[in-house]
Amino acid sequence: MATLQTKSSGVSTTGSSGNQSYFVPLAIVTTLFFMWGGITSLNDILVPHLKSIFDLSYAKVMMVQFAFFSGYFIFSMPSGKLIEWIGYKRAMVAGLIVMALGTLLFIPAANLPSFSLFLAALLILAAGMTILQTSANPYVTALGRSETASSRLNLTQAFNSLGTTVFPKVGGLLILSGAVMAPEAMRQLSSGALHDYRVQQAASVKMPYLWLTVALVVLAGLIAISRLPALAALEQNPTDNEGPQESIWKHRQAVLGALGIFTYVGAEVAIGSFLINYFGYLVGMDEKTASGYVSFYWGGAMVGRFIGSALLQRIRTGNLLMFNAVVAALLTVVSMLTNAHVAMWSIIIVGLFNSIMFPSIFTLGVDGLGKLTSKGSALLIAAIVGGAIIPVVQGAIADKIGIHHAFVLPVICYLYIAYFAYDRVKAERANPHAA
Repeated sequence: MATLQTKSSGVSTTGSSGNQSYFVPLAIVTTLFFMWGGITSLNDILVPHLKSIFDLSYAKVMMVQFAFFSGYFIFSMPSGKLIEWIGYKRAMVAGLIVMALGTLLFIPAANLPSFSLFLAALLILAAGMTILQTSANPYVTALGRSETASSRLNLTQAFNSLGTTVFPKVGGLLILSGAVMAPEAMRQLSSGALHDYRVQQAASVKMPYLWLTVALVVLAGLIAISRLPALAALEQNPTDNEGPQESIWKHRQAVLGALGIFTYVGAEVAIGSFLINYFGYLVGMDEKTASGYVSFYWGGAMVGRFIGSALLQRIRTGNLLMFNAVVAALLTVVSMLTNAHVAMWSIIIVGLFNSIMFPSIFTLGVDGLGKLTSKGSALLIAAIVGGAIIPVVQGAIADKIGIHHAFVLPVICYLYIAYFAYDRVKAERANPHAA
């Protein structure tokens, strides 16, 4: 990997001499990962809630996920430009403020209530999260030695997974606590009674998202007054804008890495989205019971990231990524070729091997980009749109050949990730002095 250096090597953030300690800034930035992971996972609570309130089809309610993940594609490149303009720290603050505007918009959306306004709120929320991810991910990779960049990003991503574990449980208790009227009964209500019912049901969204708004604003204030170090490997000098600008598309690691993020996020979200129906197909499990087993899939990612953070101190990123991708592909194939509990647990365990993929692909994708890091980060974050596209394609495959064998699409995704990892390992061996 290309070495990432601070502006003042061996100088602390306060300006005094001595060894640079990044514990405090890393702890601060890690809270951002926890927050955006948790807020993203609340979409899984919103989907059934909004479906029942507005009597939506499955196809239409999936606009929740489509609107959210499409936001990454729409706002990623503008986010990269914003970082070039105001820097990484201010971009993190801006991202949190935009996220707060999105969460605040949930309140009028619930008061009306309006499904379109909920989608608009999700799009704004995704815009803020895109700014945050485009700035925070590469910042973490540069907070220390380049050899341990993947380890740091895996550690922060583990707290992201902690958010995805905690928030749905709390959000489910707060948002899904009310009794839901059957669709047939709703259709018998007068327009006025139907409006009153929807207002009553949507009201459960307001308090959780109001508290999230407050938390995001407070966190933005803390980031604004914190003394986060500026990192020379990421920050541009004014003279960098002089003359012709190099294209990010000329950097193989960034382009292949973006496709890696696209396939990884798509495979992870597609598997997670189908698990409840898949468990019902395999063992006749009801939805409530199946939802409990889904937590093992996402919890495996959290555990795996803590383990991966330690392993990446000793194992090169490309090697561990290649191993995990191959194992994930094999486990998915096993699930497709078996039945009952063997098929069920083999697909659940895939979550454990998903764990290190995003941070590892991201680290390898931005490695050596220097002043183009913000553009590379924006390209990689844009590729999260795979979470909007691949699940839809897998759904179409399931309609044609059945849910059991539709998991062939994630297998293809994991095989590509293994190829990307191999490509990076080969490149590193060809140029060992870049490490």
